[in-house]
Amino acid sequence: MARLPRTDLELFPLNLGGNTFGWTADRDASFAVLDAYTAAGGNFVDTADVYSAWVDGHTGGESETVLGQWLAARGNRDEIVLATKVGAHPQRPGLARANVVAALEDSLRRLGTDRIDLYYAHHDDESVPVAEQAAVFDELVRAGKIRAVGLSNYRPDRLREWFETAEREGLTVPAAIQPEYNLVARRDYERQIAPVAREHGAAVLPYYGLASGFLTGKYRTPADLEGRVRRGAAAAHLNEQGLAVVDALVAVAGAHRAEPATVALAWLLAKGATAPIASASAPEQVPALVAAPGLELTADEVAALDEASRPFA
Repeated sequence: MARLPRTDLELFPLNLGGNTFGWTADRDASFAVLDAYTAAGGNFVDTADVYSAWVDGHTGGESETVLGQWLAARGNRDEIVLATKVGAHPQRPGLARANVVAALEDSLRRLGTDRIDLYYAHHDDESVPVAEQAAVFDELVRAGKIRAVGLSNYRPDRLREWFETAEREGLTVPAAIQPEYNLVARRDYERQIAPVAREHGAAVLPYYGLASGFLTGKYRTPADLEGRVRRGAAAAHLNEQGLAVVDALVAVAGAHRAEPATVALAWLLAKGATAPIASASAPEQVPALVAAPGLELTADEVAALDEASRPFA
């Protein structure tokens, strides 16, 4: 288990992504994924109030609603470290104080709980000064509505400003950063975000750990993408450089009799990630994800993956 900085929360080192709940996984499939994850020892689930507003007929909040139903059905809220996000819901956009407070109440209602363990600012709202953003999140911590603060999709300068403001003013210092980071998306994180995380002792919980499924190795030709809901994101990597990374993953996976997805997530852990985020639409996809914390790559294997992914660094 990993520890969320500045808290007593113990985290399974694979964060289950909830973006699929109510989207590519219906209620029953979502329950089955969550059951498989917790049966394997997992306890850390990530969602957002906006999931899945991008789907025709959805308004946002679908993932939180399904997750809340599962928590109620299983009676295990106290065993789960629950993360959600604010700022991108179509009806609750931005990080003005009144909006954050109202959006949090919406999330608590959908999730059927009285507190959020890790509450993220999903995207920066540059119309709101960082000091005001930090103040409202601190207010929510002091009220017992949230236990820890996280930041996602912030520019490095604004990210650093939040940490420095919180430390200087005695406000709640963010415990976690959620950046995009994987073998085919290294540059921005490694050059700009990682130094801030190290300097301020924040957990790193990367999203798109499998690059929308590309790093599972199942997409090698345009035909493999037909009918896939994430084909656009995965297609962006379907080129010589991207496939070279997949080849390296497959080679390392073969040496361990593991899945390429497991290796891709284990590489993130080897690079210092606290708990990479990965999602599943069916329970049979879960074992490859939860196996990552138990797969220790050799220094040579990490170096080989580093070299294969160098064009993305």
